[in-house]
Amino acid sequence: MSESIILSVNGMQYPVTIDQGRNLLSVIRGEVGLTGTKEGCDDCECGACMVLLDGQPVNSCSYLALQAQGREITTVEGVLNGDAMHPLQRNLLEAGGVQCGFCTPGMIMSATALLQRTPAPTEEEVRVGLSGNLCRCTGYTKIVEAVQRTAAELQGS
Repeated sequence: MSESIILSVNGMQYPVTIDQGRNLLSVIRGEVGLTGTKEGCDDCECGACMVLLDGQPVNSCSYLALQAQGREITTVEGVLNGDAMHPLQRNLLEAGGVQCGFCTPGMIMSATALLQRTPAPTEEEVRVGLSGNLCRCTGYTKIVEAVQRTAAELQGS
């Protein structure tokens, strides 16, 4: 059965008609047309599909789109500043913390949520904050360093 809803994504309203069982990931990519959020495992294991829902990270592959109505969804496109890279993205690239880039959107979303609630995280807090995101290319050290560098930049250090 289909239902018409309005999703608020990155501050814009998107009226969509969807089947009730559709996950948020497929609606964001299909109906909304934002493809920065990636489908990885489709089983809540990898974090590639991470978005923020009212500021909290959620795996959009397992979250029903209907449940997101009336809530603010932020995708990786929503944390960019126009065409400029998000400081996290820039720092990840500069540090060599990203190789294939598939995990990057989810890492950015999880790190964004972490930095919003903990502006100056310790290494351990970063590792816990990113624990829902898998990267198959790195050992995470450069990713953690990039998040901490971003935290320092955002605080003006």
